[in-house]
Amino acid sequence: MKIHVASETQYMVKGNGVHTAFIDHIDLLKSKNDIDIVVNNDGYGDVFHSHTYGPYYFFKGLGYKGRRIHTVHVIPDSIKGSLPFSSFFMPFVKWYFKQVYSYADVCIAISPMVENAILELGAKTEIVRIFNPINTEKWKRTPENRKKGRELLGLSENEFVVLGVGQLQARKGVEDFMDVAEAIPQAKFVWAGGRPFKAMTEGISRIDARIETAPENIQFTGMLELYQMPMIYAAADMMLFTSYQENCPLAPIEAAACGMPVIYRDIEEYKSLYDYKYLKAKTSNDFIELTKQLMTNKTFYAKGLIISKQLINQFDKNRIREKFVNLYERLNEQIADFYPSWR
Repeated sequence: MKIHVASETQYMVKGNGVHTAFIDHIDLLKSKNDIDIVVNNDGYGDVFHSHTYGPYYFFKGLGYKGRRIHTVHVIPDSIKGSLPFSSFFMPFVKWYFKQVYSYADVCIAISPMVENAILELGAKTEIVRIFNPINTEKWKRTPENRKKGRELLGLSENEFVVLGVGQLQARKGVEDFMDVAEAIPQAKFVWAGGRPFKAMTEGISRIDARIETAPENIQFTGMLELYQMPMIYAAADMMLFTSYQENCPLAPIEAAACGMPVIYRDIEEYKSLYDYKYLKAKTSNDFIELTKQLMTNKTFYAKGLIISKQLINQFDKNRIREKFVNLYERLNEQIADFYPSWR
């Protein structure tokens, strides 16, 4: 069986979670020899699996009726706080995503919130829930990666480093991250991420003005290559994940796999997503208080490490790979039964 994996992110700026999920998916499928893989224009497969939803998705899917899978990384609510004037375009956004989801024979919902969004739009598709997998070996903290990461960021070994990861946009809570940094000058704060959509980013002028006056303990790396991220995570002592809307975010789980406490924003999405408890904060003051506790209380920090270790269990790559393969086999068998001559 051959799987055709596609993503338009391969031809775009790659600093986003969808591209990371696409690369991780390819690596996961290649980890065993039970299936073959073609990527984008490299050939034709038995089942088509797309991570993006642009013209390429519709064009490439033409020859795969009955065998089209779309992993839903983006829902209409993901546009809010990401692109300017999103409320004005929201009726079109909802209509378009309904077409995207309905075009697929199976939509993979990466979280309960995503499944609800697909259902609310009335898309005519089968929904299967499969989380984003995490390759713990890829993100495992090593002394070498920590040393390289600190050198890359220009940090000394004795600095306590608080990490934020995501695009520089309002939805990701970068302004709240800066609030926390300004309140804790004795720590170093690093925001890893840039703007793949450049001027088409919500709050760009306001955030840029804030960055211009940011204190010296805040560092903005801009866009980074994916291969650099294990070093960036290893350079940090903890993560603040301040985002206001997420589906099944990779960054905080990658940070947890790298062995550090992660403080999430307390939002509804995570309550239905995670099987295990997690550190959470509602306001900037809550983030500040928890950060200070992790900096000064070794017992609390150790508890944060245990929580991170538990969190990653839910996203075990081997169990998730098995779900993918079972889905591929089912669709492949269904189309063969319906069109016996297809084989």
